[in-house]
Amino acid sequence: MKSKILILFLLIFTCINVVYAQKVLTLKECYDNAMISNPIAGEKEAYSSVWELKDKNLSKSWLPTLDANGNVLYNSDVVDLGYMFESLPIPGIEDATPLMPHDQYKLTLDINQVIYDGGAIKNAKNIEKANLSINLKQTETDLYKLKGQINTYYFNLLLLEKQKELLNSHLDLINKQITSLQSAFDNGLITRSDIDVMTSEKIKLEQQLKGNEILKSSMLKILSSLTGSEIDPATQLVIPVSSDEITPELSRPELEMFDLRKEQLDAGLKALQSQRLPKVVGFASLGYGNPPGSDFFRDEFDTYYVLGASIKWNIFDWNETKNEKQMIGFQQGILENRKSDLTDNLNRMLEAKNAEIVNLKNMLESDTVLIDIRKRITASAESQYRNGNITATELLNEINSERQAMINYELHKINLAMAKIEYMNISGKEIE
Repeated sequence: MKSKILILFLLIFTCINVVYAQKVLTLKECYDNAMISNPIAGEKEAYSSVWELKDKNLSKSWLPTLDANGNVLYNSDVVDLGYMFESLPIPGIEDATPLMPHDQYKLTLDINQVIYDGGAIKNAKNIEKANLSINLKQTETDLYKLKGQINTYYFNLLLLEKQKELLNSHLDLINKQITSLQSAFDNGLITRSDIDVMTSEKIKLEQQLKGNEILKSSMLKILSSLTGSEIDPATQLVIPVSSDEITPELSRPELEMFDLRKEQLDAGLKALQSQRLPKVVGFASLGYGNPPGSDFFRDEFDTYYVLGASIKWNIFDWNETKNEKQMIGFQQGILENRKSDLTDNLNRMLEAKNAEIVNLKNMLESDTVLIDIRKRITASAESQYRNGNITATELLNEINSERQAMINYELHKINLAMAKIEYMNISGKEIE
């Protein structure tokens, strides 16, 4: 019986732990959720679908084309062989010569097959492939901008949570001080003003906690909107840990975009070159008409066919291709300049962010020393207050100074984590 009760108790305890287990959310999870849920993310699939259809259409350019044509003609003048033979000394020959009909009727089924296109289809497919890569990278670039917004709200929520923790801790301390002072007041050892000093501080702390709660609620809604997932107020946000070894190598999607645009221009250059090469096409026509085919003296409807091949070669284009190549060269130069300018700007941002990281590290080291000193000062002030050497206001000032030192430490710690993440975002590196 006892064993059954123990098992039941353990099951209930386990269920309670599962129900009330605190959910943990990381910055990487926020990034991943935003990249999936954002409306822009759907563009990637759309661009891929568009490219597949274009690629299929270009591939079909190698398939024969089938066209139906028909026409009716009337010629005012046709060849009259009788007129040509009437001068000959052969009686009646001009009357025996058949006349070409003035009207013509034709219905044909025309087939054309590309035999050689100079690489035009292949280069057109390469251009479309380059366009796809650019569109996908542009979508990635637009989504990458979300990381900066997520960082702002994520780390502000971390700061608010740490502020709440410190405020509650300080409020507990003030409440203990008020209880102690109330006992001393009841015994006639202190005046009411000492209690009022601590009570006013308590009210300030409660106001700050209320403001903290309002700000946290607002920022949670914004972060939930950015990530496309509802974030519970009880969710614990984890301070991201990054390596102290930061490197300045750049891998931003904007820089990759410049390289892709250069590839696009190279594909366009090859397409221009293919335009100057000869094109060979085979053709066939299956027809029904009057006169049939080229039998102009046959005045009746009948079937016929025509087979052949043609070649087309643009020998001289008045330097149009040359000018197009020069324009592509200028565009490539512009891309190089833009890429170089962006690289310089990013490197300057990395240098500034690295200086911020170094400064925050130094501040954290001094914060730990300052906290130890402030704790000793507060302990001494409490002793002096108990001995009646200082007022409650002076004691509160020392307590607040200690609290501010602890707040600064936590603030600098979170800001350092944020600075490292921002450094990685500037350089284009992914966080773990």
